[in-house]
Amino acid sequence: MEYISILTILILGTIVTFGIYLTITTVAAKLFEKQRWDIRSKNVEITLPLRLQAYERMCLFLERITPNNLLLRLAPSATSALELQHIVLHEIREEYNHNVAQQLYISTYAWEQIVNAMNETVAVVNQAAAEVSAEAPASDLAKKIFSHVIDKETQPTTHALRILKEEIRNVF
Repeated sequence: MEYISILTILILGTIVTFGIYLTITTVAAKLFEKQRWDIRSKNVEITLPLRLQAYERMCLFLERITPNNLLLRLAPSATSALELQHIVLHEIREEYNHNVAQQLYISTYAWEQIVNAMNETVAVVNQAAAEVSAEAPASDLAKKIFSHVIDKETQPTTHALRILKEEIRNVF
């Protein structure tokens, strides 16, 4: 009889202990999941504004290096084609260097498209400069750059801008 009571007590103790263990592990798992969710929410709260700012800055970068905008802004300050070429290429490099850290907040694909747009813009400027005498007036180089852009039918930055806009829409 004593053995049966001890055995019953041990079985009941084991069941109660197992029940307490399950309850504690379930509650602990839910608490850890809530903490993980809170941390993720806090990270999104911090990084979302930074990401949006990066997308804004890269859109501005692409708009600023669009050949039409570059030439309207910089052509009046140059006297020769060579000088305009140097000024335009310097401006593109400066804009790029100013915004290079933004790649941390945008997708790799979008960054590649931005770099491609920049390289294509540089190529258009250099190609046009190769077709114009270095001593020619800056307006001759500007016209040549415009004609290269018109031949392409789209600005070199158009595709990259579209990619950035799509990604921004996907964020929201």
